[in-house]
Amino acid sequence: MIVSILGWLILIYVGFVIFFYILMVTSAYRTLSKRKMLDDNMLEEDFKVNIFTKPVSILVPAYNEAVGIVESLHSLINLRYPESEIIVIDDGSTDDTADILIKKFKMKRIYRQVPSHIETETVVSLHQSELHPKVFLLRKRNGGKADALNAGINLARYPYFCSIDGDSILDENSLLKVMRPIIASDGKVVAAGGNVRIANGNDIHLGSIVERHIFRRPLVMMQIVEYLRAFMLGRIFLSEFNMVLIISGAFSVFSKKTVIEAGGYSPGVIGEDMELVVKVHELIRRKNTGERVEFVPEPVCWTEAPATLKVLRRQRRRWSQGLIESLWRHRHMTLNPKYGRIGLLAFPYFWLFEGFGALIELAGYLYIIFAFLAGGLNVEVAVLLMLALILYGSIFSSFSLLMDAWTTNNYTKASHILTLVLLALSETFWYRPLTLFWRIEGLVNFIRRKHVWGQMERKGLGRGETES
Repeated sequence: MIVSILGWLILIYVGFVIFFYILMVTSAYRTLSKRKMLDDNMLEEDFKVNIFTKPVSILVPAYNEAVGIVESLHSLINLRYPESEIIVIDDGSTDDTADILIKKFKMKRIYRQVPSHIETETVVSLHQSELHPKVFLLRKRNGGKADALNAGINLARYPYFCSIDGDSILDENSLLKVMRPIIASDGKVVAAGGNVRIANGNDIHLGSIVERHIFRRPLVMMQIVEYLRAFMLGRIFLSEFNMVLIISGAFSVFSKKTVIEAGGYSPGVIGEDMELVVKVHELIRRKNTGERVEFVPEPVCWTEAPATLKVLRRQRRRWSQGLIESLWRHRHMTLNPKYGRIGLLAFPYFWLFEGFGALIELAGYLYIIFAFLAGGLNVEVAVLLMLALILYGSIFSSFSLLMDAWTTNNYTKASHILTLVLLALSETFWYRPLTLFWRIEGLVNFIRRKHVWGQMERKGLGRGETES
């Protein structure tokens, strides 16, 4: 009897998840339909000549990024944006990241006072490129990604900064597009995040994607599906109601003044990107200024995804731990009407569906297994639960793929789209159970107060031997 009740409770939970995903699909379709009708080229020209276009400092934290940093920097140099500077922050790398940059871009040491708006580890030296004078290299003692970004904020001259990972590249119009809501709102939008896609297998030369491919390995292709679902559904929906708690550290723009007022990035935390966004929301609510944090679906940042189970496990374990850590650090906001929708809706949603969702979903899988092994369990509930999990994990992923194909040119070949859709239908049976275990590992690490970042092994951005 108790086991049967447990099965129904899990089924009800999954039903709520499906309901929220239906809301997300509806919201994403409505938003993307409106954006599709806009003339992008016309808007880009309007913004480029707009006198209110705001200059941006692009910050690239780099720790042992020798494999991909040159391609990443080339993509930033090629950006179509009226005024920007690029600051690579070498966070005490033990490889030759800094030496490669100094040699490739003919950098010379310069002497400039670096302000100390935010306390950081010691700055060792500052270099400027003779080939591209707007490109700088800041070398500092190792302090972690958050500390590196804080050092970049201190050096940045412009009122807005864009953070991008050292293993990522941007489309040439990405920065222009992600700045649109900030420019259009005349500063009422204080943070904006762009779309992140998987670069593995693409043909990349001098920071630009020459030809698009998809990686043949199911593990990488499944991450493509997963990214599309997260960005095309969840963040579009949350952005509509100013409830975005996560904008990817791989590609995000912030008001420098707001971030400094919020205390900058928090060193020593696992998920420094989510932590900053939550701090910004808390500041906005405390000041009651009506400012916003938005997700912009069009701008694309291409990043290298883990190609092995070992590295993917490290990444997902870290993401899970970082999310729980930020929710816990700001637990006073949960169900607190003082923080509006963030406290009353966003925090409960993230606690229930992102924080502890893995435990409930894992219980659902275990219930299904036991239902077919023991005759005393409610097989009907197990079958309904299995169908619900397939709908939750696979059908909505397919919707994300089709909406992306409808609104963008990122995957133009019908064979690519079909391959990804078919793979998405298998997610419930192999990929999702794996990620559930890794998310639970992250939760356990948080409970044990065990900070494990895990080294991300880079192959480098570019076309591999396993593309299609």
